Amino acid sequence: MSQNKLVPSFDFIAAGKQVLAIEMKGIAQLNKYINSNFRRACEMLFLCTGKVVVMGMGKSGHIGRKLAATFASTGTPAFFVHPGEASHGDLGMVSSKDIVIALSNSGESHEILALIPVLKRQRIPLICITGKPDSTMSKAAEIYLCVHVPEEACPLGLVPTASTTAALVMSDALAVALLRARGFTAEDFALSHPGGILGRKLLLRVSDIMHSGDDIPLTASTASLREAIFEITRKNMGMTVICDTQNIISGIFTDGDLRRVFDMDINFNKVRIADVMTPGGVRIEPDTLAMEALNLMQVRNITSLMVAQGDHLIGVVHMHDMLRAGVI
Repeated sequence: MSQNKLVPSFDFIAAGKQVLAIEMKGIAQLNKYINSNFRRACEMLFLCTGKVVVMGMGKSGHIGRKLAATFASTGTPAFFVHPGEASHGDLGMVSSKDIVIALSNSGESHEILALIPVLKRQRIPLICITGKPDSTMSKAAEIYLCVHVPEEACPLGLVPTASTTAALVMSDALAVALLRARGFTAEDFALSHPGGILGRKLLLRVSDIMHSGDDIPLTASTASLREAIFEITRKNMGMTVICDTQNIISGIFTDGDLRRVFDMDINFNKVRIADVMTPGGVRIEPDTLAMEALNLMQVRNITSLMVAQGDHLIGVVHMHDMLRAGVI
């Protein structure tokens, strides 16, 4: 019977380290199970023209869900089906082009065993990941991957601990081996994670977040410095681009330039902006990744970039745009 009273002498640190030692021992043993069966499983999965269907009960089911999610996000279309629900209609999700991966430490999961005759009848390949080489599931599988561990980290030998860690590591080995074989790239990963930080960094282009049209702080090269300052104030971007009537860039004038001219003995109403602007200016093309634009801003220690094709102004992107888009 469990107790709620803490024994003062109980050593939580020692208990935690003992768990790590047992689980690391189990993982180390997996090395010998990365063998010809592992290669055959990877080849079968690589050549699959359908989807990978992952099944598992209890804690093995949790590992199976993670495996399916990892596969799906790294170029191997996959989904998880609960074995119990599969017996009541969800097996209809599985087609003859698919491959089933079933996880069970004992290899005797009744819910999965009940499905095997149907899978065999439909000639759906079965890969089993279990800790028991002589189990019913292991013998029924086209390919068997062993994840046997010497012991569980639980002192009772009952709670799935080292065994589920071994199954997780074997699952990751499958997923990453396939990822490498497919030549899967960071951009491929981003396509399946458009809402994540990596997705935004690898997919978002400057053209997606830049200011264009009337939102561009724009001043004619014939305008006065005073007019340029008004434009900076109106557009609230700390700068204005100096262009001719065809939007050909002459230069840029920023808040920093304004502080510089304050030290000059000039008439703000009479001096032309063309006389005090910074000629040229830093620019970037619209199809450049937003992350590259951010890196350029950081290297040049500036807060905005002109977006242009050659000398023709298309837009302006500001550091605040990066913040709003979640690139930073």
